Amino acid sequence: MHKLSTNKAIIYTLLGGMIAFNALAQKIPVNYDESKMPAYTLPDPLVLPNGKPIKSKEAWEKTGRPAVLKLFAENVYGVNPFPGPVKITSEVRSVNENALGGKAVSKQITLRFPEISPTLALNILLYLPKNVQKAPVFVSLNFTGNHTATHEKDVFVTENWVNSGFDKTFANNRATEASRGIAERRWPMEAIIARGYAVATAYYGDLEADHAEGWKMGLRSVLTPEQREKWSAIGVWAWSMSRMADYLIQNEAQIDRKKLIAVGHSRIGKATLWAAAEDPRFSIVISNDSGEGGAALSRRWIGETVEHLNTQFPHWFCANYKKYNKAVSELPVDQHELLALMAPRPLYVASATEDTWADPKGEFLGAVEAEKVYQLYKKTGLGTTTMPMPNSPVGQTIGYHIREGKHDILRYDWEQYMNFADKHVEIK
Repeated sequence: MHKLSTNKAIIYTLLGGMIAFNALAQKIPVNYDESKMPAYTLPDPLVLPNGKPIKSKEAWEKTGRPAVLKLFAENVYGVNPFPGPVKITSEVRSVNENALGGKAVSKQITLRFPEISPTLALNILLYLPKNVQKAPVFVSLNFTGNHTATHEKDVFVTENWVNSGFDKTFANNRATEASRGIAERRWPMEAIIARGYAVATAYYGDLEADHAEGWKMGLRSVLTPEQREKWSAIGVWAWSMSRMADYLIQNEAQIDRKKLIAVGHSRIGKATLWAAAEDPRFSIVISNDSGEGGAALSRRWIGETVEHLNTQFPHWFCANYKKYNKAVSELPVDQHELLALMAPRPLYVASATEDTWADPKGEFLGAVEAEKVYQLYKKTGLGTTTMPMPNSPVGQTIGYHIREGKHDILRYDWEQYMNFADKHVEIK
């Protein structure tokens, strides 16, 4: 990956601050009062753009699902310029047979894409349980580098650009040895391994750094200007997860390739939902506090809005999404339809009580509305329209909980995800 000079790194940090300041300067309205919610009408996933109703799972799969997927690609997450098989070379850079105190085997793998770029690389940290022959695997990106998900000394420190705002151990947008393990509380590796699951994670900034100029160092730098405008950073991050799936399915005999579980928090939660929408190989999909542009209904005026997203983070979504900054009612889709694209696969959506910016009720209602498509498959989704009390998970093929606390992914969340996965996969 191309390295930034210190001066450029500082400039990009300042640019990020200017973008955030610009959003504040524009004084985009924010609402947290349900009584001030304007009336809204959600698009029906079971009605085609031409008005024709969808009445069967066959019709959904043949015409409904492709139509919804296309609308999201063209208007929200962007059109993937690499939709077909991608040539990948892989290098296993290290193996630790006694990771996590002897409970797991860890591997560090570098993926490269020689037909796309000679320099780009995606670095995977994989933990495999020793007591399982065919392990289901949680596939997820991380915010701060693989080395921050664990204190294990052999995990390589990322050399790529990192957001210095995430932790004081980062210097000039570079990770340091002092940042080892800073995100470990978000990754209860030993608990996950003990339940018989593997974990594969990669730094989300490997293929596009998370700032407005990040595309210049990443995957979108190889595209034409038109292709770049039509895609997005979230599209790149979703693409990264699919390349992780490629490697795991093709190269890791201990992984059950039919049991890949996509999970993501916050903006990575948005990318996770889009990855699973584009890639049906993810057999279970988990959204943690993904909020606006993720699981929360866009037409609800609570907390973050489409305008906030596109003003503060102009690189996250495709250029067309900006057309709806002040016209969200004109969006041809809403997020319950993104969740519906997971059907009939098990889907879990989670919120936090203090995460009002992400609109927890909107996330819950997105899951409620997605059930229409699950019913085509004779599956019960949440099975309720009543939002549960905190720390009280509900649901069947679609699960949901709202945890007490702030915007985060914690041990409690992981415990619910493993409980949910236990209902839908058999560990051998």
